[in-house]
Amino acid sequence: MKNNRYILIGGAWPYANSSLHLGHLAALISGDVLARYHRKVGDKVIYVSGTDCHGTPITERARKEGINPKEIAEKYHDEFCKAFEGMNFSYDLYTKTEDEYHKEKVKEIFRKIYNNNYIYEKIDEDNFCEHCNKFVADRELKLICPNCGMDSKGDQCDCGYVPTKEDLKGAICNVCNNITITKNNRNLYIALSKLQPDIEKYLESKELNWRKNAQNESNKYIKEGLKDRAVTRNLDWGIEIPVDGFDDKRMYVWIDAVLGYLTATMKYCEQNNLNWKNWWKDGNNIMYMVHGKDNITFHSIILPGLLIGMKQEIKLPDIMVSTEYLNFHDEKFSKSKGIGITITEALNKFNVDTLRFHLIKNGPESKDSNFTEDDYISTHNEITNKLGNFVNRTLKYKGLTLIKKNIIDEDVKVQLCKKYDEISNYIEKIEFRNAVNSIIELLDYANKYYDNKKPWIQYKENINDFNETMYNCTEIIANIANIVEPFMPETTNIIRKYLQIENNGWEYISLNKDIELNNIKPLFERM
Repeated sequence: MKNNRYILIGGAWPYANSSLHLGHLAALISGDVLARYHRKVGDKVIYVSGTDCHGTPITERARKEGINPKEIAEKYHDEFCKAFEGMNFSYDLYTKTEDEYHKEKVKEIFRKIYNNNYIYEKIDEDNFCEHCNKFVADRELKLICPNCGMDSKGDQCDCGYVPTKEDLKGAICNVCNNITITKNNRNLYIALSKLQPDIEKYLESKELNWRKNAQNESNKYIKEGLKDRAVTRNLDWGIEIPVDGFDDKRMYVWIDAVLGYLTATMKYCEQNNLNWKNWWKDGNNIMYMVHGKDNITFHSIILPGLLIGMKQEIKLPDIMVSTEYLNFHDEKFSKSKGIGITITEALNKFNVDTLRFHLIKNGPESKDSNFTEDDYISTHNEITNKLGNFVNRTLKYKGLTLIKKNIIDEDVKVQLCKKYDEISNYIEKIEFRNAVNSIIELLDYANKYYDNKKPWIQYKENINDFNETMYNCTEIIANIANIVEPFMPETTNIIRKYLQIENNGWEYISLNKDIELNNIKPLFERM
Protein backbone atom coordinates (compact mmCIF):
# COMPACT_ATOMS: atom_id res chain seq x y z
CA MET A 1 0.00 0.00 0.00
CA LYS A 2 1.55 3.27 -1.13
CA ASN A 3 0.67 5.35 1.90
CA ASN A 4 1.07 5.38 5.67
CA ARG A 5 4.47 3.72 5.44
CA TYR A 6 7.39 4.91 7.55
CA ILE A 7 10.07 6.11 5.13
CA LEU A 8 13.64 6.88 6.24
CA ILE A 9 15.86 8.54 3.65
CA GLY A 10 19.53 9.07 4.48
CA GLY A 11 21.60 11.33 2.26
CA ALA A 12 25.37 10.78 2.48
CA TRP A 13 27.10 13.19 4.87
CA PRO A 14 29.44 15.51 2.92
CA TYR A 15 32.90 16.07 4.31
CA ALA A 16 33.66 19.56 5.64
CA ASN A 17 37.01 20.21 4.00
CA SER A 18 36.05 21.77 0.64
CA SER A 19 33.09 23.16 -1.29
CA LEU A 20 30.47 20.84 -2.73
CA HIS A 21 30.45 20.45 -6.52
CA LEU A 22 27.90 19.15 -9.01
CA GLY A 23 29.25 15.62 -8.63
CA HIS A 24 28.11 15.65 -4.99
CA LEU A 25 24.75 17.06 -6.06
CA ALA A 26 24.25 14.35 -8.70
CA ALA A 27 24.84 11.67 -6.04
CA LEU A 28 22.46 13.20 -3.50
CA ILE A 29 19.53 14.66 -5.44
CA SER A 30 17.71 11.30 -5.63
CA GLY A 31 17.14 11.57 -1.89
CA ASP A 32 15.11 14.75 -2.27
CA VAL A 33 13.07 13.25 -5.11
CA LEU A 34 12.25 10.27 -2.89
CA ALA A 35 11.38 12.45 0.12
CA ARG A 36 9.06 14.72 -1.85
CA TYR A 37 7.39 11.80 -3.63
CA HIS A 38 6.81 9.74 -0.49
CA ARG A 39 5.31 12.74 1.29
CA LYS A 40 2.91 13.21 -1.63
CA VAL A 41 1.67 9.63 -1.49
CA GLY A 42 0.93 10.02 2.21
CA ASP A 43 3.90 8.25 3.77
CA LYS A 44 5.50 9.35 7.05
CA VAL A 45 8.89 10.57 5.87
CA ILE A 46 12.06 11.44 7.75
CA TYR A 47 14.80 12.71 5.46
CA VAL A 48 18.12 13.30 7.22
CA SER A 49 21.74 14.12 6.56
CA GLY A 50 24.46 16.31 7.98
CA THR A 51 28.00 17.57 7.70
CA ASP A 52 30.88 15.21 8.51
CA CYS A 53 33.03 17.49 10.68
CA HIS A 54 35.81 15.26 12.00
CA GLY A 55 38.94 13.49 10.81
CA THR A 56 42.46 14.03 9.52
CA PRO A 57 41.70 16.01 6.30
CA ILE A 58 40.04 18.73 8.39
CA THR A 59 42.89 18.86 10.92
CA GLU A 60 45.37 19.04 8.03
CA ARG A 61 43.44 21.87 6.39
CA ALA A 62 43.23 23.72 9.69
CA ARG A 63 46.97 23.33 10.28
CA LYS A 64 47.80 24.77 6.86
CA GLU A 65 45.45 27.70 7.35
CA GLY A 66 46.61 28.36 10.90
CA ILE A 67 43.15 27.98 12.47
CA ASN A 68 41.45 25.31 14.56
CA PRO A 69 39.50 22.41 12.99
CA LYS A 70 36.19 23.62 14.43
CA GLU A 71 36.44 26.83 12.37
CA ILE A 72 36.98 24.81 9.18
CA ALA A 73 34.06 22.51 9.97
CA GLU A 74 31.71 25.39 10.82
CA LYS A 75 32.67 27.32 7.70
CA TYR A 76 31.81 24.45 5.36
CA HIS A 77 28.77 23.35 7.36
CA ASP A 78 27.27 26.81 6.88
CA GLU A 79 28.18 26.72 3.18
CA PHE A 80 26.61 23.26 2.75
CA CYS A 81 23.39 24.37 4.46
CA LYS A 82 23.06 27.31 2.05
CA ALA A 83 23.85 25.12 -0.97
CA PHE A 84 21.22 22.51 -0.09
CA GLU A 85 18.69 25.21 0.73
CA GLY A 86 19.42 26.88 -2.61
CA MET A 87 18.84 23.57 -4.41
CA ASN A 88 15.52 23.15 -2.52
CA PHE A 89 16.53 19.98 -0.67
CA SER A 90 13.72 19.26 1.78
CA TYR A 91 15.68 17.70 4.66
CA ASP A 92 13.65 17.20 7.82
CA LEU A 93 16.92 17.52 9.71
CA TYR A 94 20.31 18.51 8.36
CA THR A 95 22.70 18.32 11.30
CA LYS A 96 26.43 17.76 11.83
CA THR A 97 28.71 15.25 13.54
CA GLU A 98 29.92 18.01 15.86
CA ASP A 99 26.39 18.28 17.26
CA GLU A 100 26.42 17.43 20.99
CA TYR A 101 23.34 15.20 20.77
CA HIS A 102 24.99 13.19 17.98
CA LYS A 103 28.27 12.84 19.83
CA GLU A 104 26.66 11.55 23.03
CA LYS A 105 24.42 9.07 21.18
CA VAL A 106 27.35 7.74 19.13
CA LYS A 107 29.37 7.18 22.29
CA GLU A 108 26.45 5.22 23.76
CA ILE A 109 26.24 3.06 20.62
CA PHE A 110 30.02 2.54 20.52
CA ARG A 111 29.96 1.38 24.12
CA LYS A 112 27.15 -1.10 23.41
CA ILE A 113 29.09 -2.63 20.52
CA TYR A 114 32.19 -2.80 22.72
CA ASN A 115 30.26 -4.48 25.55
CA ASN A 116 28.90 -6.99 23.00
CA ASN A 117 32.53 -7.99 22.21
CA TYR A 118 32.51 -6.75 18.61
CA ILE A 119 35.15 -4.11 19.41
CA TYR A 120 38.45 -5.32 20.84
CA GLU A 121 41.96 -4.05 21.66
CA LYS A 122 44.96 -4.69 19.42
CA ILE A 123 48.59 -3.55 19.39
CA ASP A 124 49.69 -2.05 16.05
CA GLU A 125 53.01 -0.86 14.72
CA ASP A 126 52.15 2.67 13.61
CA ASN A 127 54.17 5.57 12.24
CA PHE A 128 55.51 7.84 14.98
CA CYS A 129 57.18 11.22 14.49
CA GLU A 130 59.85 11.75 17.14
CA HIS A 131 60.16 15.42 16.22
CA CYS A 132 56.41 16.12 16.65
CA ASN A 133 56.23 13.52 19.45
CA LYS A 134 53.04 11.92 18.17
CA PHE A 135 51.65 9.04 16.13
CA VAL A 136 51.03 10.20 12.57
CA ALA A 137 47.98 9.25 10.49
CA ASP A 138 48.51 7.93 6.96
CA ARG A 139 47.12 11.16 5.49
CA GLU A 140 49.80 13.10 7.38
CA LEU A 141 52.57 11.14 5.67
CA LYS A 142 54.29 11.36 2.31
CA LEU A 143 56.39 8.85 0.42
CA ILE A 144 57.48 7.72 -3.02
CA CYS A 145 54.68 5.57 -4.45
CA PRO A 146 55.94 1.99 -4.97
CA ASN A 147 53.48 1.65 -7.85
CA CYS A 148 54.22 4.71 -10.03
CA GLY A 149 57.38 6.17 -8.51
CA MET A 150 55.89 9.62 -7.97
CA ASP A 151 55.39 11.61 -4.76
CA SER A 152 52.40 10.18 -2.92
CA LYS A 153 50.20 10.91 0.09
CA GLY A 154 50.18 8.21 2.73
CA ASP A 155 46.50 7.38 2.37
CA GLN A 156 46.36 7.12 -1.43
CA CYS A 157 48.46 8.04 -4.45
CA ASP A 158 47.02 9.99 -7.38
CA CYS A 159 47.59 6.86 -9.46
CA GLY A 160 45.03 5.07 -7.27
CA TYR A 161 47.48 2.93 -5.31
CA VAL A 162 46.79 2.67 -1.55
CA PRO A 163 50.07 2.28 0.39
CA THR A 164 50.31 -0.68 2.78
CA LYS A 165 51.69 -0.52 6.32
CA GLU A 166 54.92 -1.96 4.95
CA ASP A 167 55.08 0.82 2.35
CA LEU A 168 54.65 3.46 5.06
CA LYS A 169 57.68 2.37 7.07
CA GLY A 170 60.14 5.29 6.95
CA ALA A 171 57.56 7.66 5.42
CA ILE A 172 58.02 11.39 5.99
CA CYS A 173 55.91 13.50 8.34
CA ASN A 174 54.06 16.23 6.45
CA VAL A 175 54.32 18.66 9.35
CA CYS A 176 58.07 18.67 10.03
CA ASN A 177 59.49 16.75 7.01
CA ASN A 178 61.32 14.29 9.27
CA ILE A 179 61.44 10.54 8.71
CA THR A 180 59.04 8.64 10.97
CA ILE A 181 59.72 5.45 12.90
CA THR A 182 57.30 2.63 13.78
CA LYS A 183 56.17 2.21 17.35
CA ASN A 184 53.69 0.04 19.25
CA ASN A 185 50.30 1.68 19.49
CA ARG A 186 47.15 0.50 21.31
CA ASN A 187 44.06 0.68 19.11
CA LEU A 188 40.51 -0.61 19.15
CA TYR A 189 39.23 -2.67 16.21
CA ILE A 190 35.76 -3.64 15.05
CA ALA A 191 35.50 -7.39 14.42
CA LEU A 192 34.01 -7.32 10.92
CA SER A 193 35.28 -10.87 10.38
CA LYS A 194 33.13 -11.99 13.32
CA LEU A 195 30.15 -10.02 11.94
CA GLN A 196 30.57 -11.35 8.38
CA PRO A 197 28.01 -14.22 8.58
CA ASP A 198 25.26 -11.83 9.68
CA ILE A 199 26.30 -9.17 7.15
CA GLU A 200 26.42 -11.77 4.39
CA LYS A 201 22.93 -13.01 5.29
CA TYR A 202 21.71 -9.40 5.20
CA LEU A 203 23.24 -8.77 1.78
CA GLU A 204 21.61 -11.88 0.35
CA SER A 205 18.20 -10.77 1.62
CA LYS A 206 18.47 -7.28 0.07
CA GLU A 207 20.21 -8.10 -3.21
CA LEU A 208 17.20 -7.57 -5.48
CA ASN A 209 16.54 -4.07 -4.09
CA TRP A 210 20.00 -2.70 -4.81
CA ARG A 211 21.63 -1.21 -7.85
CA LYS A 212 24.23 -3.37 -9.54
CA ASN A 213 27.21 -1.30 -8.38
CA ALA A 214 26.12 -1.74 -4.75
CA GLN A 215 25.64 -5.48 -5.21
CA ASN A 216 28.98 -5.96 -6.97
CA GLU A 217 31.05 -3.79 -4.63
CA SER A 218 29.59 -5.36 -1.49
CA ASN A 219 29.91 -8.93 -2.76
CA LYS A 220 33.54 -8.29 -3.71
CA TYR A 221 34.42 -7.52 -0.09
CA ILE A 222 32.43 -10.48 1.18
CA LYS A 223 34.22 -12.88 -1.18
CA GLU A 224 37.61 -11.51 -0.12
CA GLY A 225 36.61 -11.95 3.53
CA LEU A 226 35.90 -8.93 5.72
CA LYS A 227 38.95 -7.58 7.53
CA ASP A 228 38.76 -6.15 11.04
CA ARG A 229 39.24 -2.38 10.96
CA ALA A 230 40.73 0.07 13.44
CA VAL A 231 38.06 2.30 14.97
CA THR A 232 40.45 4.61 16.88
CA ARG A 233 42.83 7.26 15.59
CA ASN A 234 45.54 9.34 17.20
CA LEU A 235 43.79 12.69 16.89
CA ASP A 236 42.50 15.34 19.27
CA TRP A 237 39.65 16.36 16.93
CA GLY A 238 36.64 14.07 16.84
CA ILE A 239 34.42 12.04 19.11
CA GLU A 240 36.03 10.75 22.29
CA ILE A 241 36.38 7.01 22.87
CA PRO A 242 34.07 5.89 25.71
CA VAL A 243 36.51 3.18 26.82
CA ASP A 244 39.05 3.61 29.63
CA GLY A 245 42.66 4.00 28.52
CA PHE A 246 41.95 5.60 25.14
CA ASP A 247 41.66 9.24 26.16
CA ASP A 248 44.34 10.27 23.64
CA LYS A 249 42.38 8.88 20.68
CA ARG A 250 39.25 9.70 18.70
CA MET A 251 36.76 7.68 16.67
CA TYR A 252 37.29 7.10 12.97
CA VAL A 253 34.95 9.41 11.06
CA TRP A 254 33.31 6.60 9.09
CA ILE A 255 31.81 5.28 12.32
CA ASP A 256 30.22 8.42 13.64
CA ALA A 257 29.12 9.62 10.18
CA VAL A 258 27.14 6.51 9.21
CA LEU A 259 25.62 6.27 12.69
CA GLY A 260 24.39 9.79 12.07
CA TYR A 261 21.37 8.41 10.20
CA LEU A 262 20.21 6.82 13.44
CA THR A 263 21.15 9.69 15.76
CA ALA A 264 19.58 12.30 13.46
CA THR A 265 16.34 10.28 13.38
CA MET A 266 16.39 10.07 17.16
CA LYS A 267 16.95 13.80 17.53
CA TYR A 268 14.24 14.72 15.00
CA CYS A 269 11.77 12.40 16.70
CA GLU A 270 12.53 13.81 20.15
CA GLN A 271 11.97 17.33 18.81
CA ASN A 272 8.66 16.35 17.19
CA ASN A 273 7.20 13.92 19.75
CA LEU A 274 7.64 10.90 17.47
CA ASN A 275 8.92 7.39 18.15
CA TRP A 276 12.18 6.79 16.29
CA LYS A 277 11.64 3.03 16.47
CA ASN A 278 8.84 3.29 13.87
CA TRP A 279 11.59 4.01 11.32
CA TRP A 280 14.32 1.77 12.76
CA LYS A 281 12.49 -1.41 13.73
CA ASP A 282 11.01 -3.89 11.23
CA GLY A 283 7.46 -3.08 10.22
CA ASN A 284 5.65 -1.12 7.52
CA ASN A 285 8.75 0.87 6.64
CA ILE A 286 11.41 1.39 3.99
CA MET A 287 14.94 2.72 4.49
CA TYR A 288 16.86 4.32 1.58
CA MET A 289 20.57 5.14 1.66
CA VAL A 290 21.54 7.73 -0.99
CA HIS A 291 25.22 8.12 -1.91
CA GLY A 292 27.91 7.90 -4.58
CA LYS A 293 29.68 4.66 -5.44
CA ASP A 294 32.77 5.62 -3.40
CA ASN A 295 30.59 5.37 -0.29
CA ILE A 296 28.87 2.06 -1.03
CA THR A 297 30.64 -0.20 1.47
CA PHE A 298 30.24 2.30 4.31
CA HIS A 299 26.47 1.97 3.84
CA SER A 300 26.20 -1.67 2.78
CA ILE A 301 28.77 -3.27 5.11
CA ILE A 302 30.05 -0.89 7.81
CA LEU A 303 26.67 0.57 8.85
CA PRO A 304 24.90 -2.83 8.94
CA GLY A 305 27.84 -4.25 10.88
CA LEU A 306 27.61 -1.52 13.51
CA LEU A 307 23.83 -1.91 13.79
CA ILE A 308 24.08 -5.70 14.09
CA GLY A 309 26.78 -5.23 16.73
CA MET A 310 24.34 -3.25 18.88
CA LYS A 311 22.22 -6.42 19.32
CA GLN A 312 19.02 -4.39 19.60
CA GLU A 313 17.16 -5.66 16.52
CA ILE A 314 17.75 -2.40 14.70
CA LYS A 315 16.45 -2.38 11.13
CA LEU A 316 19.11 -2.50 8.40
CA PRO A 317 18.90 -0.38 5.21
CA ASP A 318 16.54 -1.69 2.52
CA ILE A 319 17.63 0.09 -0.64
CA MET A 320 21.03 1.38 -1.75
CA VAL A 321 20.54 4.37 -4.07
CA SER A 322 24.16 4.40 -5.21
CA THR A 323 25.19 6.49 -8.23
CA GLU A 324 28.24 6.25 -10.43
CA TYR A 325 30.48 9.32 -10.98
CA LEU A 326 29.61 12.58 -12.69
CA ASN A 327 32.51 14.02 -14.68
CA PHE A 328 32.92 17.59 -15.87
CA HIS A 329 33.72 18.07 -19.57
CA ASP A 330 35.11 14.50 -19.64
CA GLU A 331 37.43 15.09 -16.68
CA LYS A 332 37.17 14.15 -13.02
CA PHE A 333 36.07 16.95 -10.70
CA SER A 334 39.19 18.42 -9.05
CA LYS A 335 39.26 21.54 -6.90
CA SER A 336 43.07 21.67 -6.92
CA LYS A 337 43.15 21.57 -10.73
CA GLY A 338 40.22 23.96 -11.15
CA ILE A 339 38.10 21.32 -12.90
CA GLY A 340 34.37 21.47 -12.27
CA ILE A 341 31.78 23.82 -10.84
CA THR A 342 30.59 24.17 -7.26
CA ILE A 343 26.93 24.13 -6.24
CA THR A 344 27.25 27.76 -5.17
CA GLU A 345 28.60 28.72 -8.60
CA ALA A 346 25.85 26.71 -10.32
CA LEU A 347 23.15 28.46 -8.27
CA ASN A 348 24.43 31.82 -9.50
CA LYS A 349 24.49 30.66 -13.11
CA PHE A 350 21.66 28.19 -13.77
CA ASN A 351 17.95 27.75 -13.15
CA VAL A 352 17.53 25.59 -10.03
CA ASP A 353 14.64 23.46 -11.31
CA THR A 354 16.06 22.72 -14.74
CA LEU A 355 19.44 21.94 -13.14
CA ARG A 356 17.74 19.44 -10.82
CA PHE A 357 15.90 17.94 -13.79
CA HIS A 358 19.07 17.76 -15.90
CA LEU A 359 21.12 16.04 -13.19
CA ILE A 360 18.48 13.32 -12.99
CA LYS A 361 17.86 13.07 -16.74
CA ASN A 362 21.58 12.96 -17.62
CA GLY A 363 23.03 11.92 -14.27
CA PRO A 364 25.20 8.93 -13.32
CA GLU A 365 22.32 6.67 -12.30
CA SER A 366 23.76 3.45 -13.71
CA LYS A 367 27.05 4.50 -15.31
CA ASP A 368 29.45 7.43 -15.22
CA SER A 369 28.05 10.48 -16.98
CA ASN A 370 29.38 13.83 -18.10
CA PHE A 371 28.25 17.38 -17.35
CA THR A 372 28.76 20.13 -19.89
CA GLU A 373 27.14 23.52 -19.92
CA ASP A 374 25.91 22.94 -23.47
CA ASP A 375 24.12 19.75 -22.43
CA TYR A 376 22.52 21.55 -19.49
CA ILE A 377 21.38 24.40 -21.74
CA SER A 378 19.84 21.85 -24.10
CA THR A 379 17.81 20.37 -21.23
CA HIS A 380 16.83 23.82 -19.96
CA ASN A 381 15.62 24.88 -23.38
CA GLU A 382 13.74 21.61 -23.86
CA ILE A 383 11.83 22.26 -20.62
CA THR A 384 11.34 25.89 -21.65
CA ASN A 385 9.87 24.83 -25.00
CA LYS A 386 7.78 21.90 -23.84
CA LEU A 387 6.55 23.02 -20.41
CA GLY A 388 7.14 26.77 -20.25
CA ASN A 389 5.68 27.39 -23.70
CA PHE A 390 2.67 25.10 -23.10
CA VAL A 391 1.81 26.97 -19.90
CA ASN A 392 2.40 30.34 -21.55
CA ARG A 393 0.29 29.74 -24.67
CA THR A 394 -2.55 28.35 -22.55
CA LEU A 395 -2.71 30.80 -19.65
CA LYS A 396 -1.71 33.91 -21.60
CA TYR A 397 -3.72 33.28 -24.76
CA LYS A 398 -4.81 36.66 -26.19
CA GLY A 399 -5.02 38.26 -22.75
CA LEU A 400 -7.26 35.52 -21.38
CA THR A 401 -8.37 36.37 -17.80
CA LEU A 402 -10.70 33.46 -17.01
CA ILE A 403 -10.64 29.70 -17.64
CA LYS A 404 -14.27 28.62 -17.46
CA LYS A 405 -15.23 25.34 -15.81
CA ASN A 406 -15.97 22.83 -18.54
CA ILE A 407 -16.09 19.15 -19.47
CA ILE A 408 -12.87 17.17 -19.17
CA ASP A 409 -11.83 15.08 -22.17
CA GLU A 410 -11.87 11.45 -20.97
CA ASP A 411 -8.71 10.63 -22.94
CA VAL A 412 -6.89 13.44 -21.15
CA LYS A 413 -7.85 12.05 -17.76
CA VAL A 414 -6.88 8.49 -18.77
CA GLN A 415 -3.47 9.62 -20.05
CA LEU A 416 -2.73 11.65 -16.92
CA CYS A 417 -3.80 8.84 -14.56
CA LYS A 418 -1.56 6.43 -16.46
CA LYS A 419 1.36 8.81 -15.96
CA TYR A 420 0.74 9.01 -12.22
CA ASP A 421 0.99 5.21 -12.02
CA GLU A 422 3.93 4.92 -14.40
CA ILE A 423 6.07 7.62 -12.78
CA SER A 424 5.19 6.37 -9.30
CA ASN A 425 6.41 2.89 -10.22
CA TYR A 426 9.64 4.26 -11.69
CA ILE A 427 10.38 6.28 -8.55
CA GLU A 428 9.67 3.34 -6.24
CA LYS A 429 12.02 1.20 -8.34
CA ILE A 430 14.63 4.03 -8.05
CA GLU A 431 14.60 4.46 -11.83
CA PHE A 432 14.64 8.24 -11.79
CA ARG A 433 15.90 8.69 -15.33
CA ASN A 434 12.94 6.68 -16.63
CA ALA A 435 10.67 8.84 -14.49
CA VAL A 436 11.87 12.13 -16.01
CA ASN A 437 11.77 10.67 -19.51
CA SER A 438 8.16 9.73 -18.81
CA ILE A 439 7.55 13.36 -17.83
CA ILE A 440 9.01 14.47 -21.16
CA GLU A 441 6.54 12.11 -22.88
CA LEU A 442 3.72 13.72 -20.91
CA LEU A 443 4.83 17.18 -22.03
CA ASP A 444 4.89 15.96 -25.63
CA TYR A 445 1.36 14.61 -25.20
CA ALA A 446 0.19 17.96 -23.79
CA ASN A 447 1.64 19.95 -26.68
CA LYS A 448 0.27 17.50 -29.25
CA TYR A 449 -3.18 17.77 -27.67
CA TYR A 450 -3.01 21.57 -27.92
CA ASP A 451 -1.83 21.51 -31.52
CA ASN A 452 -4.47 18.98 -32.59
CA LYS A 453 -7.25 21.05 -31.04
CA LYS A 454 -6.03 24.22 -32.79
CA PRO A 455 -7.46 26.70 -30.26
CA TRP A 456 -6.34 29.63 -32.44
CA ILE A 457 -8.92 28.48 -34.98
CA GLN A 458 -11.52 27.53 -32.35
CA TYR A 459 -11.25 31.03 -30.88
CA LYS A 460 -12.45 32.47 -34.18
CA GLU A 461 -14.96 29.79 -35.24
CA ASN A 462 -16.37 28.12 -32.11
CA ILE A 463 -15.83 29.78 -28.73
CA ASN A 464 -17.44 26.86 -26.85
CA ASP A 465 -14.85 24.44 -28.28
CA PHE A 466 -12.15 26.97 -27.46
CA ASN A 467 -13.28 27.20 -23.82
CA GLU A 468 -13.34 23.42 -23.54
CA THR A 469 -9.82 23.14 -24.96
CA MET A 470 -8.46 25.83 -22.62
CA TYR A 471 -10.08 24.11 -19.63
CA ASN A 472 -8.59 20.76 -20.58
CA CYS A 473 -5.15 22.29 -21.13
CA THR A 474 -5.37 24.03 -17.76
CA GLU A 475 -6.26 20.77 -16.03
CA ILE A 476 -3.30 19.14 -17.81
CA ILE A 477 -1.08 21.94 -16.45
CA ALA A 478 -2.41 21.42 -12.92
CA ASN A 479 -1.56 17.71 -13.06
CA ILE A 480 1.81 18.22 -14.71
CA ALA A 481 2.69 20.62 -11.89
CA ASN A 482 1.67 17.98 -9.37
CA ILE A 483 3.66 15.21 -11.06
CA VAL A 484 6.87 17.24 -11.49
CA GLU A 485 6.95 18.48 -7.90
CA PRO A 486 9.56 15.93 -6.68
CA PHE A 487 11.83 17.05 -9.51
CA MET A 488 11.03 20.75 -9.98
CA PRO A 489 9.37 22.07 -6.79
CA GLU A 490 9.74 25.79 -7.56
CA THR A 491 7.95 25.39 -10.88
CA THR A 492 5.14 23.51 -9.15
CA ASN A 493 4.69 26.29 -6.60
CA ILE A 494 4.50 28.96 -9.31
CA ILE A 495 1.84 27.04 -11.25
CA ARG A 496 -0.16 26.41 -8.06
CA LYS A 497 -0.30 30.14 -7.45
CA TYR A 498 -1.40 30.78 -11.04
CA LEU A 499 -4.24 28.24 -10.75
CA GLN A 500 -5.13 28.85 -7.07
CA ILE A 501 -4.74 25.19 -6.16
CA GLU A 502 -3.49 23.69 -2.91
CA ASN A 503 -0.62 21.28 -2.30
CA ASN A 504 -2.02 17.97 -3.54
CA GLY A 505 -1.25 14.32 -2.97
CA TRP A 506 -0.12 11.90 -5.68
CA GLU A 507 -3.48 11.72 -7.43
CA TYR A 508 -5.40 13.20 -10.32
CA ILE A 509 -6.45 16.83 -9.84
CA SER A 510 -9.89 17.89 -11.09
CA LEU A 511 -10.21 21.66 -11.14
CA ASN A 512 -14.05 21.76 -11.07
CA LYS A 513 -14.15 25.55 -10.98
CA ASP A 514 -13.53 28.70 -12.96
CA ILE A 515 -9.90 29.84 -12.80
CA GLU A 516 -9.13 33.56 -12.72
CA LEU A 517 -5.81 34.37 -14.34
CA ASN A 518 -3.65 37.19 -12.98
CA ASN A 519 -0.07 38.25 -13.58
CA ILE A 520 0.96 35.15 -15.56
CA LYS A 521 4.67 35.29 -16.39
CA PRO A 522 6.91 32.89 -18.32
CA LEU A 523 8.17 30.02 -16.18
CA PHE A 524 11.60 30.01 -17.79
CA GLU A 525 13.76 32.18 -20.00
CA ARG A 526 15.41 30.55 -22.97
CA MET A 527 19.19 30.22 -22.69
